[in-house]
Amino acid sequence: MSVSIRHIILHQLNTTSNGDVTFEARDQVLSLNNDVETLVSELHRIYNSKQGKGYGFFADDGDGEQEFSRALTDYLDQDNDFVSFSQQAIKLLQTELMKYNFAEQGYLMLANYTHIASNYLFVALISPKDSIAVDETLEVSATQHLELNNLQLAARIDLTMWQAQPDCNRYISFIRGRAGRKVSDFFLDFMGCKEGINVKEQNKSLMNAVEDYCSASEFDRSEKEQYREKVFDYCKDKIDSGEEIGIKSLSNSVASDGESGLYQFVNQHGYELEDEIPGDRTTLRQLKKFSGTGGGVTVGFEQKHLGERVVVDLHNDTVTIVGIPPNLRDQLTRRLSSDNE
Repeated sequence: MSVSIRHIILHQLNTTSNGDVTFEARDQVLSLNNDVETLVSELHRIYNSKQGKGYGFFADDGDGEQEFSRALTDYLDQDNDFVSFSQQAIKLLQTELMKYNFAEQGYLMLANYTHIASNYLFVALISPKDSIAVDETLEVSATQHLELNNLQLAARIDLTMWQAQPDCNRYISFIRGRAGRKVSDFFLDFMGCKEGINVKEQNKSLMNAVEDYCSASEFDRSEKEQYREKVFDYCKDKIDSGEEIGIKSLSNSVASDGESGLYQFVNQHGYELEDEIPGDRTTLRQLKKFSGTGGGVTVGFEQKHLGERVVVDLHNDTVTIVGIPPNLRDQLTRRLSSDNE
């Protein structure tokens, strides 16, 4: 994975014991070295791997651009330098946080970098974590490290998309907060970001369109399974590579005759799917698997087993599994033997 860093900076955000929000701002960007490149590359990887991200755009405040997007525009137009832009950002975050009762602190990182053909601005509030370090003399000391794997408050602006398609509704992606949107509202609000495309709904619509298309095409059971498998594999590859799912290219890729049958079906039957959508792995996995949890019971199985190894009777509210998985059978055997002693 190759990222090319243009500018990166960190500012520290603190909450005092009486609830005041303060910050300490750097006055120069970080020097680019191997450690910094490793940091940005790792954050890029972790961010891409996060599922269930939201997508949005810069919302007007009634008088045009909001402060964050205005400052960002000035930086991109070279009317402002990156340090000044980042200092405006930390002040905006401080102002936004003062509206809330909860305490957030850590390091606000802003990084402008390119990956493949896209120019990005990565914005994240990263928490520190206390740990123990051993130095080269084998002395032990307390230290802090950045908690990257638990990244919760982060957004990435596709600057290339924003500049080329300013009316697009998804050039900003963001991680949904620890309790949905509520906790992370302040982070989106300080950037003036409004949620645009509903990714889960778009992926559900795609999945429904695939099922309806299979039925309308009068595929037999085997053909339906093969078609679902092709759709899932195509979408998985796109998600893994960080690309969006193009409905027309998906249709062409999975069609045995090379025609855009699914694409035409979607347009003719009003599924309100956008031409390209970010993939949601959890939703699309339902093309291959059934799963559900409730009342202390979790059940999951591949669709190909429906009606064969798994028999469903909705009228009597029962699911019968023929052929218990070996590891489950072993657990049940031990427990039942113990209970009968």
